[in-house]
Amino acid sequence: MSDEYAGEESRLPDEDSIRRAKQEIQSLVQEVVDLAKREVEPAEFYAGLLDRSIAALAAPGGVVWSIEEGAGLKLQYQVNLQQTGLVRDPAAQMQHARLLAQIAEKGEPSLTPPHSGVGGTGDDRDQVAANPTDFLLVVAPIVTDQGVDGLVEIFQRTGARPTAQRGYLRFMVQICEIAGEYLKTRRLRSFVSKQSLWEQLESFTSLVHEKLDSRETAYTIANEGRRLVGCDRVTVVLRKGSKYVVEAISGQDTFDKRSNVVRLLRNLARVVGRSGEDLWYAGDTADLAPQVEKAVNAYVDESHTKQLAVLPLREIEPNADDDEAKKRRENILGVLVIEQLVDGKQPDGLMQRVDVVRRHSGTALTNAAFHESLFLMPLWRLIGKSRVLVAARNLPKTIAAALAIGAVITALCLVPYDFTVTADAKLLPEQRANVFAELDGMITSVKKTHGEEVTAGEVLATQRSSALEEQFVSLSKELDTVQEQIRSVELRRRKLNRATTRETDLDDVIAEKARLEKTREGLLKQLELHEQQRERLEIRSPINGEVVTWKVKELIEGRTVRTGNRLMEIADPSQGWELEMFVPEAKMGHIMAQLDEMRRSDPEAQLSVTFILATHPSEKLTGRVVEIHYNAEVEGDEGNTVRMDVEFEQSQLKRLVADPARDLKVGADVKVKVHCGRAAVGYVWFHELWEFIQSRILFRL
Repeated sequence: MSDEYAGEESRLPDEDSIRRAKQEIQSLVQEVVDLAKREVEPAEFYAGLLDRSIAALAAPGGVVWSIEEGAGLKLQYQVNLQQTGLVRDPAAQMQHARLLAQIAEKGEPSLTPPHSGVGGTGDDRDQVAANPTDFLLVVAPIVTDQGVDGLVEIFQRTGARPTAQRGYLRFMVQICEIAGEYLKTRRLRSFVSKQSLWEQLESFTSLVHEKLDSRETAYTIANEGRRLVGCDRVTVVLRKGSKYVVEAISGQDTFDKRSNVVRLLRNLARVVGRSGEDLWYAGDTADLAPQVEKAVNAYVDESHTKQLAVLPLREIEPNADDDEAKKRRENILGVLVIEQLVDGKQPDGLMQRVDVVRRHSGTALTNAAFHESLFLMPLWRLIGKSRVLVAARNLPKTIAAALAIGAVITALCLVPYDFTVTADAKLLPEQRANVFAELDGMITSVKKTHGEEVTAGEVLATQRSSALEEQFVSLSKELDTVQEQIRSVELRRRKLNRATTRETDLDDVIAEKARLEKTREGLLKQLELHEQQRERLEIRSPINGEVVTWKVKELIEGRTVRTGNRLMEIADPSQGWELEMFVPEAKMGHIMAQLDEMRRSDPEAQLSVTFILATHPSEKLTGRVVEIHYNAEVEGDEGNTVRMDVEFEQSQLKRLVADPARDLKVGADVKVKVHCGRAAVGYVWFHELWEFIQSRILFRL
């Protein structure tokens, strides 16, 4: 079959077999041509080329060698290489390698008979270029525009005529030409792909650094980053304080931020952002931290993502070391999420593309964040966009308005004004006392209700204690038993005859009686103490006054109380009034600063206050702070507050009502202003806003 392909003129008797052999060889060559035109990897192409070449030449085996610069020959694919014996003989391998190197250097096809070129002996044997095998070596170079890129070597049986051997060589030259065209085409495709990649990279870098708005930058990163990486979806999650916000999703102008997918993605970004470590997921979560694993599984179950990368984006610091920057978590700007929704082949250089997108995204977002943090940037941006303000005819008005605004700002900063701290207070009688339960038990009846006058020691409520009742019954039974025993002993003593009774028996009776009388004495004392405790079941008023607890009967009657429970409050409004003020903890700094300043000149100085009653808002009264409590306590919606006691002249109340004891209500609402000196009018008006910015914004930066 090979002899006919070599072009022999003589004809064998079976012409049909020759024709079929030629057709088969042409078919194999065409298959190699078709394979070269497809976009296949070199390993697959070389395997197809060698298998078809061996089949066409009916050879036992062969090898495809590639030539890499600086590395020499590299085996790409082989068939039956072990049959040549080269594997077992290092010296033969060196001879064979030198032979191939000579062929590659010349760049011409070669036929090398078996055991040809052997001339060295001993230590010089491996220095000779030779064919140490039992096969005819048919070797052809793969030539491209860059020179010899490889060799195709066929191990052929010996015994063929020279014309047939030359036919083998021509066939391999044709096959290697096809391989050369394949490599040229592959390099061209690679060049085109790299050119396209560079164009995409240039487009991405120019677009991502074009805007200084973090929202617009995030949209650019998501859409252009997806094209550059070659994935299915890119999402940008930005950090806003302690929260993470999904800012942009590739391919979507708008999206529902409350959807399950977005919510779970936001949670995943928050977990990864707080950890500060890159997350690469391809189906296995065994090596992840528990909190990260939980967030990943929840998101993947909802989104059906096949592959996922969640990469923290850090603020770029030119002078910071990379390792040092990675350890810091407070410099995280957000998170870049890269997803592959379906199984597929990853593009070449995926990691490098992701790294480029990540680095440029971090730089762009750092610049945007810095630009947005500039003082009054929205105002400057608005002024810059408005051409009307700087037009020639409007310029005088603009200058006048700017001067007016400057004058107002100057006045706000320089003009002094009274600085006061406002707080809520309660109007309370000076004489007041709480009534507490002295024993455990149930309140059986309430004698006095809200507004009724009481005197010190008057019964307010009665209480029943099951424990005391049981104790009384037990003591009574013990006392009866002891008294019965005493009577019995006394009767026995009387019946004794002193003349016939031994003195020891008489002494025993007398001693037993004494012991029983002592026991009776102890029981009587216990009953006396028990009676004193029963008297404490009557709950009495500690002071003169009136009951000020609202609906006290409904609150405590029929309820079981414990020792120390507050039952009601008694107050005496006829003895004068005071204010109990609750100042929010955040405002105490101004008050203490003013008090310290006053006490530098007068150690006994007291803060002055102005207040109004909710029932008489038009009348302003004055007073002074006489006591500041040391502990903060929670009071209503104000959170932590500090209690202060305020005294004032009682005569001021008579300007409001004829009889304060009768007309004023205990616990009436009062608004108080504590005078804290003078400060710039701008600070007086806007100090709460400035303190909010300091504590909620500047402190977190």
